[in-house]
Amino acid sequence: MDDKDILNVVSDNIRLARLQRRISQEKLAEKIDISTKYLNMIENRKANPTIVIVIRICQALDIDLNTIWSK
Repeated sequence: MDDKDILNVVSDNIRLARLQRRISQEKLAEKIDISTKYLNMIENRKANPTIVIVIRICQALDIDLNTIWSK
């Protein structure tokens, strides 16, 4: 898997997990202390989040980090 594939999987899984929990981008962004614009960019594959941000997203969504990497 190349970098673009990894970013696509991570972005899609973040969005899916957020939607399954019925949490708005605004609410999640506020919870993890990032801007809504940055979260939107992550979910739309326009930003490559750091591992720290990915971990904070996982914690806020109450999902295992391994879930984010799964295809």
